[in-house]
Amino acid sequence: MQQLRNIAIIAHVDHGKTTLVDEMLKQGGIYREHQTIVDRVMDSNDLERERGITILAKNTAVHYGDVKINIVDTPGHADFGGEVERILKMVNGVLLLVDAAEGPMPQTRFVLQKALELNHRVIVVVNKVDRPDARVDEVCDEVLELLLDLNATQDQFDSPTIFCSARQGIASYSPSELGVDLRPLFDTIVQYIEPPKCDTESPLQLLVSSIDYNEYVGRIGIGRIERGVISAGQEIVVCNAQSGEQRKAKLTSLYEFDGLQRTPIEKAEAGNIVAFSGIGEITIGDTICHTECIEPLDFVKISEPTIEMTFSVNDSPFAGQDGTFVTSRNLRDRLQRELMKDVSLRVTEVGTDAFNVAGRGEMHISILIETMRREGYEFQVSTPRVLVHTIDGVPHEPVERVIADVPEPSVGAVIDKLGRRKGELVQMTPMGSRIRLEFLVASRGLFGYRNEFLTDTKGEGILSSVFDSYTPWRGEIARRSSGSLIAFETGTATTYGLFNAQERGQLFIGAGVPVYAGMVVGQSPKAEDISVNVCKKKQLTNTRASGSDDALRLVPHRQFSLEQALEFLADDELLEVTPKNVRIRKRILDHSLRMKALKGGMKQ
Repeated sequence: MQQLRNIAIIAHVDHGKTTLVDEMLKQGGIYREHQTIVDRVMDSNDLERERGITILAKNTAVHYGDVKINIVDTPGHADFGGEVERILKMVNGVLLLVDAAEGPMPQTRFVLQKALELNHRVIVVVNKVDRPDARVDEVCDEVLELLLDLNATQDQFDSPTIFCSARQGIASYSPSELGVDLRPLFDTIVQYIEPPKCDTESPLQLLVSSIDYNEYVGRIGIGRIERGVISAGQEIVVCNAQSGEQRKAKLTSLYEFDGLQRTPIEKAEAGNIVAFSGIGEITIGDTICHTECIEPLDFVKISEPTIEMTFSVNDSPFAGQDGTFVTSRNLRDRLQRELMKDVSLRVTEVGTDAFNVAGRGEMHISILIETMRREGYEFQVSTPRVLVHTIDGVPHEPVERVIADVPEPSVGAVIDKLGRRKGELVQMTPMGSRIRLEFLVASRGLFGYRNEFLTDTKGEGILSSVFDSYTPWRGEIARRSSGSLIAFETGTATTYGLFNAQERGQLFIGAGVPVYAGMVVGQSPKAEDISVNVCKKKQLTNTRASGSDDALRLVPHRQFSLEQALEFLADDELLEVTPKNVRIRKRILDHSLRMKALKGGMKQ
């Protein structure tokens, strides 16, 4: 029987997990000679490649000598923590990757805590040791402090440390040596991570930890065989510890991971990570059992969502012009399909054509929005809202642990802004010419803050956050001090109209862009909204004054990304999302009705 090791690579976003897997695949002999090598090959999704982040956990395997190492590349972004939690159930040990300059960050703490709770063995990998600003010794001390802080066992505290540069594909046992390849890392994995317990005599038991979807075969379950043997074409029972339900099914196909491929196999034994198809309603947390021994396994409790947005059918004057899927039925089906893959998501129907979608953070939901618009969906989303829990009759709200790594001159602005957003400064640590600030901030206080943060730190600041706890409601937080410039009529924006409007504030559109009444076309520096006529044409007369035909100069308009548009939204605004456009609009498009509603709200 072949020797196995099952490991997950866990780290904060951008610390080099996917790059390290690339090198492990190259040195594990996965690529044939002369085969084209793709960088960050595990980030297969377009969005992942564009943003340079991992969103979905991926499985792969490499061979080192006669040992097969199953590797799971996990997301490092806090919003995809649901992916990390369940993936850790499939492995026996983790590589904790830490950037040699940044050191442990909020997500490092989050993922390490989950791994320690499952009693996994840990190999600390200090990556990017070739960085000019690397502080290897200090980072090693910070990792040990973190292990102490998280109550690691003596065995976990004595974890081996490897120093590597994933980009160069080298590793060593000492920070003073650079190494020549990844052999020290492979050797440490084989020696230190225990092989999975292989009880092949007992009846089959497999916990489904991940789901993939394929147009041809439908849902594909992925999980580790806890005990027994599984075969293609086998009759099995699907059961669930939470719901208690049981049903019979048949596995049509069975696959193992080999490099970047899923290879069809006839059977697999305990300890291996496999994928299978043929069970229509299979979901994460289900257990596959032998028909004569039905024992469901407990599943890791997935952390609850903290943020909610309302997705609704697009009802703007431009509805249906860009999208292929525009009805509430299309929206419902797509959200239900997402629930099959994403355990951290919650969807509840509100009325006939709106859905409350709850997730782990703004990024979590915005990735779903971006994916849907690329698939041809057209819909509207509301501003994000936090989910409040009532504990002992007192409303509690989610609070995030925020780490801001900023240049020294920006410290005052960051502390001031986060203080106004009900942020509490916990720690302040100098790091060379930069300062690391640690805050506890209400989740809603971070809405719309990232753009301000980049402005205040002149683009040099690094901001990351992870869910910390629920604390009593912290009171009112001012969201946005500026108002909106709103299009007064439907038509096409003209240079003349925009030239007059730009005196009122910063514009979001250029000339020739179709607009409708009630659409937000810019930002007003004043607190109240201002209606502007961007479609206004120049009145032509039969006499022309000298100089009246000089070219009108427009100030370059501001282009929003999807996240920036979501952050900008006020409570009375919606974001219209179509495959070709992202437009901000007022909930009430008609100017006079909007004024009446505003006055009515003031009277209350």
